[in-house]
Amino acid sequence: MTAIEQYLIDTYRAAQHGTPPPPPPGRDDLATLRSLRTEAQFTAVLDGRPATHPWLHALTRHLHRPRAC
Repeated sequence: MTAIEQYLIDTYRAAQHGTPPPPPPGRDDLATLRSLRTEAQFTAVLDGRPATHPWLHALTRHLHRPRAC
């Protein structure tokens, strides 16, 4: 069962019971990623490291690696 199918079933049940419907799937994904980033930056500050984006180094390394010809 996909997330959309489960959401539709849960919405139907909520309507039958008179309760508020659940949030749609994926609504809070960006907020979750932002909170993880903030926590990683906070931990870096407590450890005495620079509070740069935690994945910036890996992303930069991946984007600037030499390509095979």
